[in-house]
Amino acid sequence: MPSLADTYYTTATALLARARETNAATLKKLGSLIGASVAAGGVLHTFGSGHSEVIGREIIGRAGGLVCVSGIFDPTGGFIENLVGYGTKLAERYDRAHGLLANESIIVISNSGKNSSPIEIALYAKQKGLNVIALTSVDMAKLAFTVHPSGKKLHEIADYTLDNLGLPGDAITPVTDSVNAGPTSTLIGATLLNLLMLETIEWLKTNGHPLPILRSQNMPNAIEYNRELGKQYKGRLSRQLA
Repeated sequence: MPSLADTYYTTATALLARARETNAATLKKLGSLIGASVAAGGVLHTFGSGHSEVIGREIIGRAGGLVCVSGIFDPTGGFIENLVGYGTKLAERYDRAHGLLANESIIVISNSGKNSSPIEIALYAKQKGLNVIALTSVDMAKLAFTVHPSGKKLHEIADYTLDNLGLPGDAITPVTDSVNAGPTSTLIGATLLNLLMLETIEWLKTNGHPLPILRSQNMPNAIEYNRELGKQYKGRLSRQLA
């Protein structure tokens, strides 16, 4: 009998491959959409509440990633993500500080798609004229009851949806008849976002635009290089460059 770790690895890698195939067309389309915005000096924004914030942070200030990615962060770590109105306040505060501009894009991450803060961030961004991209588990969202007064879930609001294909409850490895372990939302979500960055970079390269790609600050002269890249985004990025 395979170990729990072996079972998880086999199942998760197969799910990852299927998620890439399932989302390939959307990733390609978004690569050109975000690429055109980046070429015009735009910023890509992210928001994830609770653990989903980890996924968004994967592409913020990332070596080998785009400099122009910024995140809306919840100082409570998602503790009050279902307090109606709180997500709107987070979006308003971020908008005042960094700007949510029309024709830019925001990736809103919520595995269940039912919680208030991600939904309110998405609604606020749509009102401001941004392209809203949901990263979620559509199967999980279909089972979950939204807590937002609109009665909608994240993928029903978004302009585009990246589906992590996660199982309801996230964990995929049976431990007992009633207990599963081994979640996949971070593994697959982070990979989908890196694939999206690469589609965007490929669009920029193919169309002859500059490539604002960060270098690891542990490499020679990288800090100076990154600071130069970031100059045009002064005041717009949530993460200060070293």
